[in-house]
Amino acid sequence: MNYSGGITFIMPNFAPMEKQTPTILVVNDDGITAPGIKVLLETMQQLGRVVVVAPDSPQSGMGHAITIGKPLRLDAVDLYEGVEMYKCSGTPVDCVKLAVNRIFKGSKPDLCVSGINHGLNNSINVLYSGTMSAAVEGAIEGIPSIGFSLDDYTQQANFEPCAKYVKAIATQVLEHGLPASTLLNVNFPKTADLNGIKICRQANGKWAEEFDERMDPHQRPYYWLTGEFQLNDQGEDTDVWALEHDYVSVVPVQFDMTAHHAISILNSWKF
Repeated sequence: MNYSGGITFIMPNFAPMEKQTPTILVVNDDGITAPGIKVLLETMQQLGRVVVVAPDSPQSGMGHAITIGKPLRLDAVDLYEGVEMYKCSGTPVDCVKLAVNRIFKGSKPDLCVSGINHGLNNSINVLYSGTMSAAVEGAIEGIPSIGFSLDDYTQQANFEPCAKYVKAIATQVLEHGLPASTLLNVNFPKTADLNGIKICRQANGKWAEEFDERMDPHQRPYYWLTGEFQLNDQGEDTDVWALEHDYVSVVPVQFDMTAHHAISILNSWKF
């Protein structure tokens, strides 16, 4: 390129860089043999190299629990051809921690996906969910992360209608990344006729728990947790509303639990 000063700049002819295949960590809380993780890993195989680390048994409702009082086991398994898979004796969060520290040895995968869970993790359920806690741990590690859940608790649940949306959402996250300290909570209604995707906020709801008391053969009481979900939110921008209207709900979630709006109030107190 010639300029009036007489200096000639020669621009080097760089060859285009080859795009690297992304590495995707797949985790869940229903266990390594759950049907939901099969659909998830098969979908992720269309996008990159898949590594699976999942609990060796169901870990639903474990939240962000970690194992500190006993050793953890991590064993390679051969369940699906061409997939690097490991079963872990710990919690969903343990799976992510071991994957990052022992399998990836400190390097980070390009994406962490968790699920597809049997049962919704919308509204307040996100706090109890092992599925979402695994994704949260991925986000804490600085990995773009997504949790996927389906409104069907049965072993015959049909995860196939979720697959194209799982792929579309994961593709966008791989392309654009996510804001710092943020992950996605994605929930699917139980229908094959999905209306599309809604970006939502978490609905205000809670569980009204009861404990069903029963007696064992030695006449000692034991308890089964039961309860009913109570929705305290009629907004049409919530995950509950979206799911009730056959949309896929996508809620951006953050692990910074600071109640920023309360800081000024507390600063006005006389300590």
